[in-house]
Amino acid sequence: MRNLVIRIFMNAVALWVAAQLVGGITLSDAFWPVVLVAAVFGLVNGLIRPLVLLLSFPIVVLTLGLFTLVVNALMLLLTAALVDALTVEGFLAALLGSIVISVVSLLFSILFPSRDD
Repeated sequence: MRNLVIRIFMNAVALWVAAQLVGGITLSDAFWPVVLVAAVFGLVNGLIRPLVLLLSFPIVVLTLGLFTLVVNALMLLLTAALVDALTVEGFLAALLGSIVISVVSLLFSILFPSRDD
């Protein structure tokens, strides 16, 4: 349960940073809607993203993994379509936002490595 709360918090921070840095991404100012967006984003990435990556595996290989950025952008757009507290205006904003979210997530994983208890 604790790991779930930590992951939702990390997603919320990453989404907030993306909303601050990328024009075209707007996130609610209220706390609970941001938590909801982070939880939905985590569910989308946990349930739908693996299936999309599996189906797009040949394209991912041909592009040496760069197509993964497109998949991440699509997951961000899907999250915005599911939750009103997140607005993403266009694919370019989603692509840039997914890059920012990936960098923030990488920094979190370096600063706070997960421990398997």
